[in-house]
Amino acid sequence: MAETLTIRRPDDWHVHLRDGEMLRAVVGDTARQFARAIVMPNLAPPVTDVAGAVAYRERIIAALPEGADFTPLMTCYLTDATDPSEVARGSEQGVFTAAKLYPAHATTNSAHGVSAIRHIMPVLERMADIGMVLCVHGEVTDPEIDVFDREAVFIDRALAPLLDELPGLRVVFEHVTTQEAVQFVEGAGDNIAATITPQHLHINRNAMLVGGIRPHAYCLPVAKREKHRLALRKAATSGSAKFFLGTDSAPHTREAKESACGCAGIFNAPFALESYLTVFEAEGALDKFEAFASENGPRFYRLPLNDGTVTLVREPVDVPGEISGLVPFHAGEMLGWRLAG
Repeated sequence: MAETLTIRRPDDWHVHLRDGEMLRAVVGDTARQFARAIVMPNLAPPVTDVAGAVAYRERIIAALPEGADFTPLMTCYLTDATDPSEVARGSEQGVFTAAKLYPAHATTNSAHGVSAIRHIMPVLERMADIGMVLCVHGEVTDPEIDVFDREAVFIDRALAPLLDELPGLRVVFEHVTTQEAVQFVEGAGDNIAATITPQHLHINRNAMLVGGIRPHAYCLPVAKREKHRLALRKAATSGSAKFFLGTDSAPHTREAKESACGCAGIFNAPFALESYLTVFEAEGALDKFEAFASENGPRFYRLPLNDGTVTLVREPVDVPGEISGLVPFHAGEMLGWRLAG
């Protein structure tokens, strides 16, 4: 049994770093493990243009711990009024690595999101022409659709028709949570990939609802039935280049999570690699972890693989109940691996 695992330095292809005091509290957790990260633009107000992305990138860099070697990769928050030329300019200047499609009101700070895909078709056509990646929060927001069905309905109503119309568009289906999403990505062309979070590999919807309402297990998209969790574990550990690491770490204070209308989001950054590796070991797929964590993502984004390595050691790690006023994923649990250094 291996006592250490050394892999090429990984990246996080979906993270929320927030801003201000929260940014300063959490960015070090991501920078300690990952060389790069796709940073979500759903601030208040959102990052919708090149100037806003440059300013936010500067704030992230200023908040990094001394000596950190970390590159934030910025995204453009799409709205019904987004100018295709602004998105293309940001891509050409190396400011925007991707653009983010939030259906309006789908999740935290998404009120300015897209009300209908037809409203942004000129933007998506330009992105397809230049090969720019579209990151998608894949849920419909119609109130008559059950929250547990919103991802599957999004595929049928929005994503599949979009790709029929723009078959060359490069899409990352973010934080997939269902068997239907896995099957869609597996059956699509090489221009479609997906990220998978640690929480959706570990928990099903019972974690939110059994023994009382458990707000720290609440995220969007919500965890689903056990069959979906098992489908995600199979996909992540399969060795398929279509699936890669994206934590969707989304910090909220304890007070915001435990309020009468608790915020959606799981703060998993402090022990992200340990959490993922626990799953890969349980599935007998330690040999597939490096590709999932360090290779599939940059290859899809057409970026170079990172230099350098990280090592995880088989040692027990007690996850604290609180870190900087935030309750981390696995709080109070013991994980079997520790990131060295």
